[in-house]
Amino acid sequence: MFGRGRSKSSVVTIYRVYFHPLRKIPGPKLAAATHLVEFYHDVILGGKFCWEVQRMHEKYGPIVRINPRQVHIIDPDFYDEIYAGGNRKRDKDPAFTPRLGMSLSVISTVPHDHHRLRRRILNNFFSKQSVTNLEPMLQEKIDKLSQRLRDAKEAGTVVKLEYAFAAVTADVISHYCYGKSMGYLDQLYPQNDLKEAFNALFQGIHILYFFPMWGFLMNKLPPWLIAKLNPKSKQLAYFRSMVREQSANALNLQAKGMISDKKQSIFNALVDPALPAEERTLDRLTEEGMIVLGAGAETTANTLTLGAFHLIKNRDKMLKLRHELTNTVMPNSTSQPSWKQLEQLPYLSAVINETLRLAVGGSWRIPRVATQETIVYNGYEIPPGTPLITSSWFVHMNPDIFPNPEKFDPERWIKAADRGEYLPRYITNFSKGSRNCLGINLAYAELYMVIARFVREFDMELHNTTEADVACDRDFAVFHSDKGPWSVQVLVTGVVN
Repeated sequence: MFGRGRSKSSVVTIYRVYFHPLRKIPGPKLAAATHLVEFYHDVILGGKFCWEVQRMHEKYGPIVRINPRQVHIIDPDFYDEIYAGGNRKRDKDPAFTPRLGMSLSVISTVPHDHHRLRRRILNNFFSKQSVTNLEPMLQEKIDKLSQRLRDAKEAGTVVKLEYAFAAVTADVISHYCYGKSMGYLDQLYPQNDLKEAFNALFQGIHILYFFPMWGFLMNKLPPWLIAKLNPKSKQLAYFRSMVREQSANALNLQAKGMISDKKQSIFNALVDPALPAEERTLDRLTEEGMIVLGAGAETTANTLTLGAFHLIKNRDKMLKLRHELTNTVMPNSTSQPSWKQLEQLPYLSAVINETLRLAVGGSWRIPRVATQETIVYNGYEIPPGTPLITSSWFVHMNPDIFPNPEKFDPERWIKAADRGEYLPRYITNFSKGSRNCLGINLAYAELYMVIARFVREFDMELHNTTEADVACDRDFAVFHSDKGPWSVQVLVTGVVN
């Protein structure tokens, strides 16, 4: 038996290296033969494969076979070919879906057409007009954040900005999902079980990728047992239980005919009887709710945290932005300009773009599969069905596009615009094409409105926080430092009128 197993393994290895359709793609033979290279760097070393991929490119060039199935291309100008839109179908890589343990959600839906169906349910909620209509609610949450920061100044307490911003984004998206906020700014601040839950999920994505059965167990076992088996998953298990209860309530109300307006909240739309029955199961609603809540809160809060760090650290840039705001749409610190007005400000837009560039958004590798096309790059033919990747990290840190890429430099965007260059085309935080991030408009509205208020109203100084606390050291769906998830502690030193 053991001998036959070794023989079969040898045949697979020989096929992958010498006969596989990707055999001509450059790359290390060991990576072509086995997933062990990826496993070692992401599981054993902890989210480090991204930098091993970078080393592969340095040795083999812009196109590399990074494992037996996947091809990574580092060329930023080829991004739109991989993440294409329009009628060019792009499936998800089936191997990607276990990473979140939520295969029924829109983000994990593999076939292009099925993804289109599920996405249509949510599209209207995240259109630019719909997000614009949310501005009064969003402004209410920002006012609460402002009061929290004022309270911190009076008390002389240290504020963890990652929790402060997560409270805003979580309250906004939960209000939009359920028609009422979860009250993180009121009751749970500065802690946030949604943030803790997704920190736990993200730190397990590499385990779930290689051992998808653990994701299945997480979805089926009771929260108390999950917490006992893996204490790090405690918050995730209990948060999932809460979302499941909310989902069951939405289904129950729909069954009783008590939901008359499907546009009132996202969950009302998800239980619309006009949808196929298989799209309205309790399991699917739970998974969709988890993803919408988590995606709507965590990545934007992460980006806000990084932007605040760089603005506090570079006071000259903060004062330059405050001057622009004061002399245009925010004469007073509590002025409430619209998102549309804020978008017109060149330096604020430059700060937002530079923050997005350095934050990267989702740091993980998200492959796309061209099911009906042979993709050609640099003379290499990549057959249909091959998972292709261009990681955002390599686009945003490309020194040919962004000289001195590690530096926080909003002025680069102003100078590029003066030269007639459109640098924002290289911002890939939200991906592109038919599967780009559903919440892009909501994220931009939050970034513009929160950063504007933060800069116009408060002076702060960093407390026990350095570049090491917001470094891109490990890839766990979003970047972590070697210390863990990004963390920025501050003291509020002044309120500007």
